[in-house]
Amino acid sequence: MGPACRALHISRASYYQWRSGTAGGRVAENQRIAQLVQEIHRESPDKGYRRIRDDLDKYYHTPVNDKRTLRICRGLGIQSVVKHAPHGCTRAASSPRQLAENVLDRQFYADRPNEKWLTDVTEFHYYTGTNMRKLYLSAILDLCDRRIVSFVIRDTNDAALVHRTLAQALEGNPGARPLLHSDRGSAYTTQIFHDKLAAAGITQSMSRVGKCIDNGPMEGFWGILKRERYYGRRFTSREQLVKMIQEYITYYNFHRLQRGLGVRTPMEVHDRLLAA
Repeated sequence: MGPACRALHISRASYYQWRSGTAGGRVAENQRIAQLVQEIHRESPDKGYRRIRDDLDKYYHTPVNDKRTLRICRGLGIQSVVKHAPHGCTRAASSPRQLAENVLDRQFYADRPNEKWLTDVTEFHYYTGTNMRKLYLSAILDLCDRRIVSFVIRDTNDAALVHRTLAQALEGNPGARPLLHSDRGSAYTTQIFHDKLAAAGITQSMSRVGKCIDNGPMEGFWGILKRERYYGRRFTSREQLVKMIQEYITYYNFHRLQRGLGVRTPMEVHDRLLAA
């Protein structure tokens, strides 16, 4: 009886309820939910049962609890695949011109958008034949709504990458005067970058040496992006990799539900707070 119940995505208790005439439409409902779960899984194979449950509620108007969703996912053989890659903190600049204290001090929350921003640069690889090439992504994340405020992709990890990211963020959010937190990478410790922040009325904050956790939510975003779209794949052109990054950030901001945001997307939270 166990294998038959699993094939139908029902518990033994539900089967015996059906036999006794008390199950009602629960078996049919489980089958309907299972079809929706398979549809979500086809579109986003990286999603585990919690995110599938959130999608069922938000986008398919089918409220289901975690336990039931997990049971159906197990019956279908669906589980999230967690991929890990080694990583470390960015080293501090060897001869920094300008340093700032850790003003943020791991206070990873904000009451309104554009109060606290985090920024960082991460590295990607793609291949042309047997040659491995590098691509760099710089981004700014808002600690209130967790949206990606701005991002820039370049072939070199230089000051221009960081400067463009800041300029883009300020252009898209005129009047913003946030605290901006980064690690102690060389691009963030230059006099030019310090002067740009001062001119914009931005308070600078920096992680302590070797303390990745001081920029935790930013590091967390890199991990989410790479686990869901990058690790385990081989990109064979710059265009393919750039397209993935651009599409993922749009998806993250506008469609990826976060339980920490009340099962809402970053832009939903952002727009609601600005309208309040």
